[in-house]
Amino acid sequence: MIITSQILLWIAVVILAVLVAALARQVGILHERIAPAGALTLHQQVNVGDIPTEMAVTSIDGQQLTVGGKRDGRSQLLFFTSPDCPVCKSLLPVFKSSVHAERSWLDAVLVSDGDETAQRRMIMEHGLAGQPFVLSEALGRAFGVAKLPYAVLIDGEGKVASLGLVNTREHLESLFEAKEHGVASLQEFLKRREGEI
Repeated sequence: MIITSQILLWIAVVILAVLVAALARQVGILHERIAPAGALTLHQQVNVGDIPTEMAVTSIDGQQLTVGGKRDGRSQLLFFTSPDCPVCKSLLPVFKSSVHAERSWLDAVLVSDGDETAQRRMIMEHGLAGQPFVLSEALGRAFGVAKLPYAVLIDGEGKVASLGLVNTREHLESLFEAKEHGVASLQEFLKRREGEI
């Protein structure tokens, strides 16, 4: 009787091991199929590849800036934010670290509109002093920004390299990856790769 129970126990262990191995294989397959999520592109007035009209703007600190246009090989990131947007506030540290990491090729501008006092308070609270910060409703309209936080990456030739709604670090960094791979979004990159396979 003890021998029979031992045999049944070992059979159960072997079956369980086979099931765990099959489950691990299925998790691996699922992991390969799940694509990274890039910035979400919404219906916008500006598309990837467009050359937006150059705009002269003034930062909160009185600095004269140009948005768009050729930039001697340097790209420009426009990060649309608001003091009333909790997701924007949570992404500001990500924005700062990303801009610092990519400073060799990237110039970044924070863009918002509304009450200047609230904007200045946000700048102080999040340590954004020295970062160009522009109050311009016209700039948001020009790029068709409907939801925040939103980002637009303009390449050194003045073309829109990538753009979209950015709710996470992954979304923000996907703009840089899309530019590097010459695609509108990471989703487009993955579709191209699937077509090659």
